Amino acid sequence: MRSGYFDLLRAAAITRVVLYHSMGWAWITVAFPAMGLMFALAGALTAASLDRAPTGTVLARRLRRLLPPVWALAAVAVPVMLLAGESGWSLAWWLLPLRDPHIAGRLAPALSMIWYIRAYLWFMLLSPLLLRAFRRYPVPALLTPFTLLVACTVLGARGGSVPPELGDLTLYGTCWLLGFAHHDGRLRALGTRAFAAVAGVLAVAGLCWIATHPGPRGFDLNDDPIGNALWSAALVLLMFRLAPRRDPLRHRPRLAGIVSYLNRRAMTVYLWHQFAILAAVALAAAVGAALDRAEFLALVVVLLAVAVALVGWVEDVAARRPVRAPRLLRAARA
Repeated sequence: MRSGYFDLLRAAAITRVVLYHSMGWAWITVAFPAMGLMFALAGALTAASLDRAPTGTVLARRLRRLLPPVWALAAVAVPVMLLAGESGWSLAWWLLPLRDPHIAGRLAPALSMIWYIRAYLWFMLLSPLLLRAFRRYPVPALLTPFTLLVACTVLGARGGSVPPELGDLTLYGTCWLLGFAHHDGRLRALGTRAFAAVAGVLAVAGLCWIATHPGPRGFDLNDDPIGNALWSAALVLLMFRLAPRRDPLRHRPRLAGIVSYLNRRAMTVYLWHQFAILAAVALAAAVGAALDRAEFLALVVVLLAVAVALVGWVEDVAARRPVRAPRLLRAARA
């Protein structure tokens, strides 16, 4: 189920994640809730895969493509933490991160994004059951994650403890299931009025909740799970509804090349961009440079490009496709 439109959305989402962590703009999480969209796209692609191949084959392929980039990250992170004297970590959760592996010390900010891998793994492993439940009871299935999210939020507000695994599954579960709905054609089957009503209610409810529940960083969706779930679901519905029947990149070869490369290196960019940000901060401090926002972002992009050049090939190996070096490296070898 290769889709130029999906590739374009995924590339935009990855770019937004890098911008958010580099610039710290809270508003950009509302302007473009990238994580909900990424889970929705993954849900649609997972449903398509489960319809084409046996469950065991699908899970094995997904694990084969997902885990090697994580192991490449662990090959750097674990020795550094050991040298720093960090203890309490488990190699098992680096090999198969169904829980967040222990991260501490100076590397903690750079490794915080591992939660996405953990959440993706759980969604993927649960998808055969979730898809069956969705197709039998679509509306209750879509409502269940949000209902559980509200319960978890209330429990957390009262001092209770909610496992992060459950928290992320309830937060992004509706987006994942909307991916199922898109794959099954249920969203296109909705009449215009019904679609506008559902999307409008979600959008208005989400914006009202966000406006009345600012967090410590202002209107940042990462601090507002209920507002995040409502607003992300509304945007996902809109993005799926706007999906063109023809590839939007077919007459834009340059853009298609950029989008294609970002998708081939999406895991590397996601896993290593926080390292690039920490390195940019350290480098600027070491040389005593006071960088403005544009200069800092440019430095992050350069350092991230270096990381992609060094370890991005792991994604090619994991996908069993020919290893492709960046164009600059190919030119240098020539």
